[in-house]
Amino acid sequence: MTEQLTTASNLAEASRNDPDEAARHVEDVVARSGSSFRLGMRVMPKEGRAAMYAIYAFCREVDDVADEPGDTADKIKQLSEWRAEIERLYEGSPTRPTTRALQVPVRTFDLPKAEFLAVIDGMEMDARGPIWAPTLEELMLYCRRVAGAVGMLSIHAFGETRPPAPDLAVSLGNALQLTNILRDVHEDAMDDRLYLPRELLEKHGVVATTPDALLSERSVALVCADLALLAKQAFTEASGLLQQLDRRRMRPAILMMAVYRRTLDLLETRGWDKLDQPVRISRAEKFWIAFRYSFFS
Repeated sequence: MTEQLTTASNLAEASRNDPDEAARHVEDVVARSGSSFRLGMRVMPKEGRAAMYAIYAFCREVDDVADEPGDTADKIKQLSEWRAEIERLYEGSPTRPTTRALQVPVRTFDLPKAEFLAVIDGMEMDARGPIWAPTLEELMLYCRRVAGAVGMLSIHAFGETRPPAPDLAVSLGNALQLTNILRDVHEDAMDDRLYLPRELLEKHGVVATTPDALLSERSVALVCADLALLAKQAFTEASGLLQQLDRRRMRPAILMMAVYRRTLDLLETRGWDKLDQPVRISRAEKFWIAFRYSFFS
């Protein structure tokens, strides 16, 4: 009986440490997400793609902690457990499938621990929320944590970390996150969240404190138009920085920039006075963008 228990324990341990099982887990997270980022990952070499799958799965799982319904204290506790798990990852003893999938990428690509922790800090801002009309400084800190940090991890997986790649990671992260915010104004308001910055709301006389009141304010369209200008400035800055880098290695970033720039164009075409009308890029157009930037960038 003792021998049988020992054997069972060994098998369980082997399963927990099976790198193939960890890889399948993060691939499944990416597949189920339906994210546009999956297109960018597909054009990467095998090792870099595996790293991005694991990075994305980590971001998805900590984001789920912040976004799903639940007690704030419980969410903060779960995010604290994730911080401890990142420490275990860098000590060489991770316990979760996603962090086990990150073990090789951390060594191979020298992924910065501080950026994983920054992502968690960003999710904690949401978990402690709901965020409602942050200052512009708070908004840009949020963007740096939830998007810029992902960009910093990504450039390592791309194999292009020389300057100005870090600046690109932040600029493109800002552009993508501001586009997300503009795309989701109505949906976020329904969840009692408002990421539009306080300074722009005050500039245009928007004083709403509830979702219904906010969405009935005509001047919200002017706020969105101003924020779209900031997003476009970030896209322009990112595009200029890309010219100084290896475009072959940065192809995933180029692809994602194209997808999100197209999203912003569609939002502007729809109009900022129609926030309840969702905008999405069709699957066919996404694949065309992926094809174009896979072979002709």
